[in-house]
Amino acid sequence: MGDIATQTNQFLAFRLGSNHFAVDISQVREVLDFQKVTQVPKTPDFLLGVINLRGNVISVVDLRLNLGMPGTEQTVNTCILIVELQISGDTLQIGALADAVEEVIEISPEQISPPPRAGIELNTKFIRGMAKRGEELLIILDIDHVLTTEEIDIVETATSIIPADAGVSIQPESVTEGSI
Repeated sequence: MGDIATQTNQFLAFRLGSNHFAVDISQVREVLDFQKVTQVPKTPDFLLGVINLRGNVISVVDLRLNLGMPGTEQTVNTCILIVELQISGDTLQIGALADAVEEVIEISPEQISPPPRAGIELNTKFIRGMAKRGEELLIILDIDHVLTTEEIDIVETATSIIPADAGVSIQPESVTEGSI
């Protein structure tokens, strides 16, 4: 029998609306309380803007919009997951807006079912699998495939507009309750 660490995967469970999702904990760098985001002009709705994280410019995306759901409404539980994507051998950090973080959970590989097949052509490349947690169904995201190549290009461009080493202080625009 193998080491328990190789038999169990840890995931960060979070909520988007009434849906429950999870992402591999090894790709989560940190969870931030919601903070003001500086909008980048002429970008798609799913790209909320950028934040300054300890001198690094990080693009923030609204996962709900990216997944075809209504946009996130800011609450006391709204947070930004700083996740690391592996794209063509490169690493890209982005902020992903979530309605609430729930907990770190362990799910063994045999508890993960493949993504659903509806009998029609659906893009489920971004879904690693499904798992039950109590009575809830948990959608396990493959965070490397949540954004399309075109969306990644937009995120990288937004991040590069304000170089981290330029000494520019990012001044967030004021955000009012419910304006996100």
